[in-house]
Amino acid sequence: MRFTKMNGAGNDFIILNNLEERLPRDRFPAIARLLCHRHLSIGADGLMVVDTPTEGGDYRMLFYNSDGSMGEMCGNGARCICRYGYEHGLAGERQTVETTAGIVTGERIDRRMYRIRLNDPTTVRLDGAVEVDGTTYPCAYVELGNPGIPHAVVPYPNLREADENALRELGRSIRWHKDFPKGANVNFYELIGPDHIFERTFERGVEDFTYACGTGTGSVVTVLTLRDQVSGKNVQADMAGGRLVVDAERVLSHIASLYLTGPTNIVCEGFVTDEDLQL
Repeated sequence: MRFTKMNGAGNDFIILNNLEERLPRDRFPAIARLLCHRHLSIGADGLMVVDTPTEGGDYRMLFYNSDGSMGEMCGNGARCICRYGYEHGLAGERQTVETTAGIVTGERIDRRMYRIRLNDPTTVRLDGAVEVDGTTYPCAYVELGNPGIPHAVVPYPNLREADENALRELGRSIRWHKDFPKGANVNFYELIGPDHIFERTFERGVEDFTYACGTGTGSVVTVLTLRDQVSGKNVQADMAGGRLVVDAERVLSHIASLYLTGPTNIVCEGFVTDEDLQL
């Protein structure tokens, strides 16, 4: 079984081309759990599968978190898979990718930079709050696409100097908070300049911080644009894995389109020889 490993701003993925492998779909959760384990196998935040389109797209993208749960979509993953699609002749420089959360369009900027239109925000609550251990935290909520990718958006002063373990425990508590019946990715952010944020995301399905989160960054910029705290144009987001750029087109009180731009990296390609893998 061939694989490609890629990352987008440090958010890393294993890609399998099921147009060639023709594996049964019910095997992918177990494959994701095995191959994404960083100590026992290749290691990654998630598994992405290129599969047959059903809605007129160039191909379909199936996304599985490292714990084997199926995700609706992944922004950095979609940027990576657009590069994969272009370089493997599945699509041109502009392409249409079918995801569980809806259609995503991608565009090649240059060899390594790709831009996608994220799924549109379908749910936005700007003025919420959550209580954790007696402390109340302001917490907006955004879902992208349908079914929606859930994101909690939480301001956190001095985020870059935050205690790692304390922040992880807070992220875990909010991720499982009763106000989010299907869970939520938790995006902590700090405004560090005009149209410039620093962000850390505790991702459900990984159950830890990832180096970057594309849909999370889009959700943070959605909230800040609607609050008039950023312009929505060329908003820069710095994370552990690098920098992403988001453009949010605001029409009155909603975001009409949301774009994510950032780098991709092909880490390695080869054959899976994991002897614990049972297909």
